Amino acid sequence: MTDPYTAPGLASGLTPGHLGAPVAEPEGLPPGRAPGIEPPDPRRLRTGLACCLSVLALAGVVGLAVLATLLLWPSGQEKAADFAGSGAGTAQVSVVQGATLTQIGQALEKEGVVASVRAFTEAAAKSPAGTRIQPGTYTLRLRMAAGSALNVLLDPANANALTIPEGRRAEQIYAAVDQKLRLAEGTTKGVAGQQAAALGLPDAARGNPEGYLFPSTYPVTGETTPLTLLQLMVAQAAKRQGADGVTEAAEAYARSPYEILTLASLVQGEADNPEDMTKVARVVYNRLEKSMPLQFDSTINYALNRSTLTTTAGDTKLDSPYNTYLHPGLPPTPITNPGRDAIQAAAHPAEGDWLYFVTVGPGDTRFTDSYEQHQRNVAEFNARQAARSSSPSAGSR
Repeated sequence: MTDPYTAPGLASGLTPGHLGAPVAEPEGLPPGRAPGIEPPDPRRLRTGLACCLSVLALAGVVGLAVLATLLLWPSGQEKAADFAGSGAGTAQVSVVQGATLTQIGQALEKEGVVASVRAFTEAAAKSPAGTRIQPGTYTLRLRMAAGSALNVLLDPANANALTIPEGRRAEQIYAAVDQKLRLAEGTTKGVAGQQAAALGLPDAARGNPEGYLFPSTYPVTGETTPLTLLQLMVAQAAKRQGADGVTEAAEAYARSPYEILTLASLVQGEADNPEDMTKVARVVYNRLEKSMPLQFDSTINYALNRSTLTTTAGDTKLDSPYNTYLHPGLPPTPITNPGRDAIQAAAHPAEGDWLYFVTVGPGDTRFTDSYEQHQRNVAEFNARQAARSSSPSAGSR
């Protein structure tokens, strides 16, 4: 973030028993002799021997009975029902984000893929990678051995799903949907424009899905269309915003929920970890309160449909409502599709008086309310950049 009176372009960019211990033998006793026990009377040895032989004979009879019982009675819990082999036929099973192994096993059993939930969860427990099943829609065979089904689910290549990372713009998401569904370029964008009313967007969006295409992993099946995918994203965004208190934040900061979402999109574009996100959000609120222009390079990049780390003096004169160097306040719409961390940061910003921040290096973002200190931070950033003689890896606001 640069100050309104600072030449732009000086520094910019984005950036799970144990055995008991052995007991020592007491001193003064013959080897093997236990303390407190007298040696046996030789006169009793003959009688004792006869008793022992009788007991051993009886034990032999009882032992045979016990052995037979152990052989005929299952030890512990009965073995889980399981199929054998790799199965036949096909079935599709969807794994949603956050599903437990038991839930996945239940879905597999319901579709006839595995014989029992227990067989599947036991197979997963024996596998080092058993908890690494990715969300998606999988094609499996019917009546598979649980271990075979697990192997299919652990192969990422078998997951038929679309993952949308945080911070993507709507145009990038449209292209990803086209590619995943093997559609002609521009198909999903056309659907978003022509069927905007069917997406489930709030009135404030005015038919523009930007900001409402929530980043997550979505299942893709033979019945998936661009419209159904976009509807899932919008529904997930609404759910996330409700859970993270966007409406309450709007009331607290005298803003609309749409403005809080727009602010979250700026936070997503300017910070890359949850802690910094909460601080960037506070910088936005503080500058808005003081009627200071935001001067975010991310808004210039959005206007120019690019992703660069530098902003020139010419860029700051760009005639666009998204130019936050020229136009005060928030941009007219979100500029990215923010994830959970960014939305939470916008709704629950950190406490602080910061007005400026600069990312001096990876993981090192400096926040301050002093313009002079900010300039020193910027100078350090520029010195590092010059020393590396490479593209900027951080930026200032």
